[in-house]
Amino acid sequence: QVQLVESGGGLVQAGDSLRLSCAPSERTFRRYSMGWFRQAPGKERELVATIRWSDGVTYYGDGVKGRFTISRDNAKTSVYLQMNSLKPEDTAVYYCAARMGFGSLSQAKDYDYWGQGTQVTVSS
Repeated sequence: QVQLVESGGGLVQAGDSLRLSCAPSERTFRRYSMGWFRQAPGKERELVATIRWSDGVTYYGDGVKGRFTISRDNAKTSVYLQMNSLKPEDTAVYYCAARMGFGSLSQAKDYDYWGQGTQVTVSS
């Protein structure tokens, strides 16, 4: 059982930056593709960014392209989400997710493990 622990959320103003971190417990972390999702009140869980374990290829949701960057540090067994130029519409609970092996990364159902979530609130 892989446990994912997110950190780095908080309350910021529009235009500010935050960096979220996700630390998996599994020692074979580098074999997991990782994703960040977010869910705002009353809305469905939305894909933010993914990074594939095999080649490091990244993908971003339309609403965050050019502002957010996903990265991973296999030596430190962590994955990060750098969020710049934050907007009030970025306010949500952000979740880290992991899946092993190959396959789709675009939907929440594609992932095997989830973190507990960290709140990001952006004030205008």
